Amino acid sequence: MQKDVIYIDVEDDITAIIGKIKASKEKIVALVPPKRIGVLQSAVNLRLLARMADNSHKHLVLITNNQALIALSSVAKIPIAKNLQSKPEIAEIAALEIDDDEDVIDGAQLPIGELVKTTDSTRSDDVSEAIETIDVETDTPQTINVTTTNPLPITNIKKSKSKVPDFGRFRKRLFITIFVVPFVVWFFVWATLYAPSAKIIITAKTTSVDISKALQLGGTVATDVSKNTVQSITKQIQKDISVDFTATGSRDDGTKASGVVTLSIKCADAGSDVLVPTGTDVISSSGKVFVTQEDISVNNFSGVGGCHLTGSGNVLASVNGEDYNLAVGAAYTVDGYTGYSGIGTAMTGGLSKTTTYVTAADIQKASQALVDLPTDDYKTQLIAEFTSGEKVIPESFDINRVAAVSVPAIGAEATGGKAKLTSQTTFSITAVAKSELELFLKDALNASIINSKSQIIIDDGINNIELKNYQKTDTGSTINITTKGKIGPNIDQAAIKELVKGMKYGDIQDMIGRIQGVDSVDTKFSYFWVNTVPNDINKIQVEFNLTNA
Repeated sequence: MQKDVIYIDVEDDITAIIGKIKASKEKIVALVPPKRIGVLQSAVNLRLLARMADNSHKHLVLITNNQALIALSSVAKIPIAKNLQSKPEIAEIAALEIDDDEDVIDGAQLPIGELVKTTDSTRSDDVSEAIETIDVETDTPQTINVTTTNPLPITNIKKSKSKVPDFGRFRKRLFITIFVVPFVVWFFVWATLYAPSAKIIITAKTTSVDISKALQLGGTVATDVSKNTVQSITKQIQKDISVDFTATGSRDDGTKASGVVTLSIKCADAGSDVLVPTGTDVISSSGKVFVTQEDISVNNFSGVGGCHLTGSGNVLASVNGEDYNLAVGAAYTVDGYTGYSGIGTAMTGGLSKTTTYVTAADIQKASQALVDLPTDDYKTQLIAEFTSGEKVIPESFDINRVAAVSVPAIGAEATGGKAKLTSQTTFSITAVAKSELELFLKDALNASIINSKSQIIIDDGINNIELKNYQKTDTGSTINITTKGKIGPNIDQAAIKELVKGMKYGDIQDMIGRIQGVDSVDTKFSYFWVNTVPNDINKIQVEFNLTNA
């Protein structure tokens, strides 16, 4: 539960103290008297305070170590505490102990003259005891008459002891002197010189400013705010990208058998047909067709076996294949020529071969497969190369492919039908340094500041900037930047610390609250006894909180 602490001045009377207690809004009121307890040394005043606190439904506590005031507070039933942190208690006054030792004087056994002397010596103690029995509630106080001629009744005289040194009290005072007093001094020094500190909490309103600009990416050209040109950075990676494909072309790449055929005709049958022209089919007895490769003149006379005309010429098989490799001496006839017969040399060189080769259609299909290959890994790799916080433009990712090369080439044989298409490819992406973009953001925000002395840029919006609508043309590239910046009051924290040194709570609020844009000011002190900002700026903390207008 909260308590109110009231420090009593030496000059305060009982009415002023009662007024302070009534003015307190707390249920628990701690009274801290001065060293000279003054008005509180009266038991009547203490009872008045106790009655007023009871009527006001307040709990009164005295903060004191004064033994006299503690004794008086016990009579008024007011709790006491040694300090503001200790538990309040109602003090108990121990009754006087009377023993039967020989040093105790029994007044009843003394002569009357000596009894009178004893009575005189103890008169002041009896008067004090009688005063303490006065009931402040009654209208008429009791009257006490104490004189030497009319002494108090003998039966009311207390037995007195001879004074014996109290070494326990001596040890207690020695302990206080050695340990408590230095601690109190140390605490006082700490509480006044080291403990005090203050935190100034300033809440200010900021104004958001929308920023949108279209910028020309200048590459290595320096940034020029007046021309909306920003320097940009482009990273590149070159790779040989390839795809494997299957050749689909097929052709007969066999060879034709060839040789020489000697034709003959009987002289009687020769007539006028003595020339077999180029391109004439010569058919073997096995049905293989050969074609003459030159004109064969059948005009050489031979008398062997009768009159014959002969002539020889080169022939070539009509189709490819080993089947046309005929042995020497094979017989031939001439297609379309009656009476001619022939005999050939060995026909050689015939070969059967089907070749798979690369077609233009194969290349076109493979080129599309090359384009369809995933490229995200290259994009990620390029972005990772920007290590200084640059703002990357994802839309600027570009792929430039050199004309693809097929191995084997178009029309060439593909062994096993396998082929590969390869293209030298350049991947690139563009980014802009934060420092370059901040020049445009600050330019836009400065244009929104009305009073440069009382307003400053709080946030230029660089951390939330977005780069969109990337466009690339033959003449250059453009990008749009959008973000929100903030402007607010111009508050110099170092200057605030200098201003508030030695000031109190209300003065701080009044001074800082006048700054344009400041919404509220609060001051937090380190301890309850601190109510002034220290003069050491190292013990002053300024907390600046911003809210949107």
